[in-house]
Amino acid sequence: MDEHPQSGLPVGQRIKRARERAGLTRTVLGDLIGKSGEWVKAVENGRLQMPKLPILLRLAQVLGIKDLATLTGNGVAVPVEVFAGEQHQALAEVRAALTEYRITPNASAPNVDHLAARLSTAWTVRHSSPDHRSQLGSLLPSLVRDAQRGVRTTRGDVRREARRVLAGVYQLTDFYVAYQPAAELVWMVADRALTEGQEADDPYVAAGGAWAMVQALRDAGRWEESIDLAADSIAQLRPHLDGAPVDWLGMCGALEAEIAYVHARRGRAGEAWDHLERADAVARQLGKGYRHIQSSFSEAVMAAHATTVAVELRRPGDALQAADRVDTDQIASVPRRARHLIEIARAHHQRGERPAVWALLNASNRTAPETIRYNGWAREMMLDLVERPPSGMRSDVRALAQSIGIKIAA
Repeated sequence: MDEHPQSGLPVGQRIKRARERAGLTRTVLGDLIGKSGEWVKAVENGRLQMPKLPILLRLAQVLGIKDLATLTGNGVAVPVEVFAGEQHQALAEVRAALTEYRITPNASAPNVDHLAARLSTAWTVRHSSPDHRSQLGSLLPSLVRDAQRGVRTTRGDVRREARRVLAGVYQLTDFYVAYQPAAELVWMVADRALTEGQEADDPYVAAGGAWAMVQALRDAGRWEESIDLAADSIAQLRPHLDGAPVDWLGMCGALEAEIAYVHARRGRAGEAWDHLERADAVARQLGKGYRHIQSSFSEAVMAAHATTVAVELRRPGDALQAADRVDTDQIASVPRRARHLIEIARAHHQRGERPAVWALLNASNRTAPETIRYNGWAREMMLDLVERPPSGMRSDVRALAQSIGIKIAA
């Protein structure tokens, strides 16, 4: 649906019209974008102002709209993919694997130990590959199908272990579907990871699903739910920490960092720094050689978290000071390293230092092209640079924009 509704129609009415054409109720549309049906009603009736860009993007993606002007009515064609990023070539196949529901298993039970080994290899690939999304896109369809089949075809303790593996597969899949035009899959895999952990009666595996869900709730603006889920997951882990594998404590630290991020996003500096200090204490306790495989939580990443928290609080000076305290090369995960460079670029962007923004985005692109290509903050900064390139850098800016998939006029 690309045609623009009648000019002069309020944004809320445009959203209502698109929703009705898609055959969605307000409740269903709200669920798909992380809002309530009442919120949708209030927007459609004009009681709430026009949603901000991230929500408009989610609305457009769910409603199958390719041009934001269809919703905003400003008469200027703005392709959704300019802001939201393109769909990865393997997304359709990954989606098919996730939604291939079978009541009756169609094959024999797989070897669960072999599935666990495949999952471990896939995590290694994810963290070590500059083209990590393409690598995951080739691995996930068969891994998802086999892990789902493992739960369907086993019983007893073997099934519990199969559930743990399947939860880990969903946790890994969360990294693939994130930042793509598939918001419903982000919610799906986070919910499934959490549920599989609960069904396996494993607080640690459930907390891994919660870690992914906390981010989905945060990005939907559901602050209290996000914080409550993270805090509850930490509470479920604490009684088991004595004698538990170190990753259980690592997950507590990762969840504390996520709580800090949520508080920073909502502008609560005191709470943000308090929880970041708690996370930092956990990282120091675990030592320099520790890194959590799912979250990348480690001492090296804590300074990166501090950079992000300061950026979210719009304190670019503090963000750059935090960035100076970490050697980016010490961040073991290649995609996480590239994301940290984007976060430093955000701090410079807040200070209006456009040459530094370009340099850091360029460095991120060299580090892991498939991180910057799907990062919304990076795309927004690039669009700003294209519109207002630093002096003497117009061709450099355009070349970088094109390399990360942003279509610009000749």
